Amino acid sequence: MSNEVGNTVPEKWVNLEDVATHLSVSHDTIRAWIRKGTIPFSRAGKQYKFKLSEVDEWVREGKISE
Repeated sequence: MSNEVGNTVPEKWVNLEDVATHLSVSHDTIRAWIRKGTIPFSRAGKQYKFKLSEVDEWVREGKISE
């Protein structure tokens, strides 16, 4: 038995194009959600960054329809 607590790989950030593909929506739809402040995102300079786990949770909670 191995005890590998704390040896997890951090989740990678993805860009707007990746999250649009992941959700099967257009880039414009993602930008609209960003403007409304509904989709979880962060900024890195002028670029938007997303964690797919946060986006998936947002979808599961039904907030995509707000």
